[in-house]
Amino acid sequence: MSSPLGAVEIVEMAPRDGLQNESAVLTTEAKVELVERAVRAGARRIEVTSFVNPRRVPQLADADELMRALPKYDDVRYAGLVMNQRGLERALAGGVDEVDVVVVATDTFCGRNQGMTTAEACATAASVVAEARAAGVFTTITVGASFGCPFEGEVPPARLRDVLQRVVAAGPDEVALADTIGVAVPADITERAALAREILGAAVPLRVHLHDTRNTAAANAVAALAAGITTLDASIGGAGGCPFAPAATGNLATEDLLYLLQRTGWQTTLDLEATIASAGWLEKQLGTPLPSSLLRAGPFPG
Repeated sequence: MSSPLGAVEIVEMAPRDGLQNESAVLTTEAKVELVERAVRAGARRIEVTSFVNPRRVPQLADADELMRALPKYDDVRYAGLVMNQRGLERALAGGVDEVDVVVVATDTFCGRNQGMTTAEACATAASVVAEARAAGVFTTITVGASFGCPFEGEVPPARLRDVLQRVVAAGPDEVALADTIGVAVPADITERAALAREILGAAVPLRVHLHDTRNTAAANAVAALAAGITTLDASIGGAGGCPFAPAATGNLATEDLLYLLQRTGWQTTLDLEATIASAGWLEKQLGTPLPSSLLRAGPFPG
């Protein structure tokens, strides 16, 4: 039966963003299990790992091994995060279906995150996108710190406009606005989604990546939907965060988002009970409580 409000696509981030900031380092076998659990729950776009310097993100040092171990499904797309040409080479060799290239909106954070200025990151992203698209791989450019920076504070709309203009000139298949440190409120989502749509036009899909650091991610998801954005990132259990930003805690929990969407009348491919079960499994693997609300309270009616 079709939903009265339409369909929402959830990009599952737990294997990459969910694990990169956790103190526990999962085995490759456990990561394969996490991906397979997401697939069984109905996830069809999964960001599985990050092809970055393993010394910088040791939790994801097995990216190449993981890609060799993952089962392939005709209707599931695996994405890998890349920062530069070397990362792209590894991602393509691993057989990714998508690459996600990050450009951080402020120079200070961009320097901490990837050792270059925002302008340099935009140039690098353009080169990566061109090569990835030539190889037939779907490309996303994620603009990190679109709503605020842990080092420079507020990110003015004029700054975001400049970055988005550079990003759209690179020709990605999709653009994502990331609330990397979880500072946005719904009014920010509304404002910056409108700014992004003005620059991107109607042809380039827009998605949002929300962190729940200040307990606003669910409200921000509603604001994104109201702004016409129907591709949202989330992480099983609410696991994750950015290792290069102080106090950048977990993502919007996939099961919390699912509950919100289902009760509101949106359709997804995901099963709520299976996702909650996966959150409980992941919590045991990590050995630390995860911030998911549905993992504690369960669905309603119970």
